[in-house]
Amino acid sequence: MAPQRNWSVDFSTKEFHRFAKARAIFGCCRLGGRPAGFTLPKRQIAAKHRESICGEGFGNGHQQRCLAIRASAMGNHQTGLRCAVWSVKKAPNAVLQDCGSQQSDNSVFIMTITEDVITLPTPTGEMRTLISRPAVDGKYPGIVLFSEIFQITGPIRRTAAWLAGQGYTVATPEIYHELEPSGTVLPYDQAGADKGNSDKTAKEISSYDSDAKAALDYLAARPDANGKLGVMGICIGGHLAFRAAMNPGVSAAVCFYATDIHKGTLGKGQNDGSLARAGEIRGELLHIWGRQDPHVPLEGRNVIHARLEEAGVNFQWIEVNGQHAFLRDEGPRYDPELARMCLGFALDIFHRRLL
Repeated sequence: MAPQRNWSVDFSTKEFHRFAKARAIFGCCRLGGRPAGFTLPKRQIAAKHRESICGEGFGNGHQQRCLAIRASAMGNHQTGLRCAVWSVKKAPNAVLQDCGSQQSDNSVFIMTITEDVITLPTPTGEMRTLISRPAVDGKYPGIVLFSEIFQITGPIRRTAAWLAGQGYTVATPEIYHELEPSGTVLPYDQAGADKGNSDKTAKEISSYDSDAKAALDYLAARPDANGKLGVMGICIGGHLAFRAAMNPGVSAAVCFYATDIHKGTLGKGQNDGSLARAGEIRGELLHIWGRQDPHVPLEGRNVIHARLEEAGVNFQWIEVNGQHAFLRDEGPRYDPELARMCLGFALDIFHRRLL
């Protein structure tokens, strides 16, 4: 049997997503076990008269971190990486390159990330912010990730890392920086929930908005920015992402089970006016809801949906059979399959609008 060989394809990140979306080029890398969503039978195909190992099956976009690409913005690869490229002949501008077998080569990569903690100036004081980004130099879109009421917990940090691993610079701010000591993470228990809910209505709504603008301005000004911005949020963060999407530079927003939009009770005074301002959202909006979420019942979801229709917002709407916090990978309400599927929906909109 012929020895397995590794290959890479030289083309831009944007070209790659266009090809991948059209199912013209599929690829996968694995180190040890196979990534979820892929099957890798050992079939050989001819690609420009060279041998390649072909992978069958492809996730719905959210497996980009496993793809082997050789592009100016990306690099680095670990020993033992297996690469698979599908139908290179359909990409006339792609250049097939032999990466060798089971050896290190800077032309192939696994999308590893780096994390830093910075402080951003805001009108109400310094805001501690986690920055997660691809480890390889390049131009990347920016996404502000807004947390639950518990701030930057383990699940939120892992979500930021996951997003960064797809090719984004992610800024995750401490949403209660005026109210809690820097670095505070509230526990996932009743005391933590009570404190988070208390802080939620102790903060001025204008401060939430100025925090979002500070994070967006920071991402836009980074030297490695590609000029595109998105936002994503979970729980209260979904509401904050909804409001952040009103900034004109935001091209895509994803809101997971966003609380209090239907009631208008976010912030001090509990009169946020978010629904009234829905027409200010100019980018694409994705709302994802759990039908079994008591915080946003059917009546509340209907109020939000009707207002988005009335305001002419470009939005998508997904409801799943899940509880509040089904995305959080800690606790009894976590639903791994729903989380995988819905994160895929989120990634689809970001890839489409930001790359």
